[in-house]
Amino acid sequence: MTHAVERPVLFLDVDGPLIPFGPSTGRLRARVSGPEELPDEGNPLLGRLDRAVGPRLLALGCDLVWATTWMEEANEHVAARIGLPRLPVVEWPESSADAGPRGLHWKTRPLAEWAGRRSFIWVDDEIGAVDRLWVAAQHPAPALLHRVDPAEGLTGRDFSALARWLRTDLPGGAPGESPGAEERTD
Repeated sequence: MTHAVERPVLFLDVDGPLIPFGPSTGRLRARVSGPEELPDEGNPLLGRLDRAVGPRLLALGCDLVWATTWMEEANEHVAARIGLPRLPVVEWPESSADAGPRGLHWKTRPLAEWAGRRSFIWVDDEIGAVDRLWVAAQHPAPALLHRVDPAEGLTGRDFSALARWLRTDLPGGAPGESPGAEERTD
């Protein structure tokens, strides 16, 4: 009997990875246009979202999950702007007591618990060495904790790193990887 390999989970933060905080670099963002155009709803940071990011995330072949303090608001205000469907949302615990060793990010333990025995990627701008060590010691499956430069947000280099990890560090390679997905570096 053959068992299908479960797709890895990709936990996605909003502030930093999707909404970069750095000064505008002159890099053009793919904006939504025409009847699909959505107002910024009073939040000027929403204008920093890049519509091209959603399809690239979907092409990785992972089960995407919001791992952000935006919680359900990520579905309401971010998903459609970047071409994503509604995604599951990690519900954060009320208290971070017993959260682990000093320096462990408050998201680390809940994300590992949410993933269960599945492989996962966590894309965030606040990941540190303690988080990587803790996950390596505590999580039973491969995991990539990928820190994004919050001044730039997700870039082609980040997508290349994610695709490379999916291709080389998971049994069977990337479940939904499209040829050439790792080659774009814009």
